[in-house]
Amino acid sequence: MKKFIITTIIILFSGSAFAGSCPMMAKNIDAKIAEAQELRDIAMNAHKNGDHAKSEELLNKALELFKG
Repeated sequence: MKKFIITTIIILFSGSAFAGSCPMMAKNIDAKIAEAQELRDIAMNAHKNGDHAKSEELLNKALELFKG
């Protein structure tokens, strides 16, 4: 019975400990989105100026932010 109570308490409190990581994960995503948007904007400017190689390079870098 004692083991059951200890296990139950650990399970109940461990869920709330992991819940605290949500805001940190959201901030990490927001930072990646902002960086990708900046790279995208620079890439599209390069595209408009005819530098398609630079544009593709920057767009690929932006996509790489979301892999892995």
